[in-house]
Amino acid sequence: VQLQASGGGLVQAGASLTLSCAASGRTFSTYAMGWFRQAPGKEREFVSTITASGFSTYIADSVKGRFTISRDNAKNTVYLQMNSLKPEDTAVYYCAARESERGVTSTGGYRYWGQGTQVTVSS
Repeated sequence: VQLQASGGGLVQAGASLTLSCAASGRTFSTYAMGWFRQAPGKEREFVSTITASGFSTYIADSVKGRFTISRDNAKNTVYLQMNSLKPEDTAVYYCAARESERGVTSTGGYRYWGQGTQVTVSS
């Protein structure tokens, strides 16, 4: 599966952005999806994951209450709605796919990765 992330940009603190990740192929609904982010000089970190069916999600404590993951299997797309953005959310955001019903929080658990989209939050 090939993944294409989009929707990043430069915003002020407190603003909202929605990231999208479009997947190729006809088996999108069999992949759990995840969002990760990587700030300059830091390791890639887990943000959120959603099961292949879309019935269950898990989100990192650092963004809980502000970010929401969702998916539309008919459109082969997963989304990350980001509200109340903070400067510390500045990073390159990556989507990833795992051929399993359930996602995991480790980068090693995902076989397929998108190219990343930059999110910059100014104070």
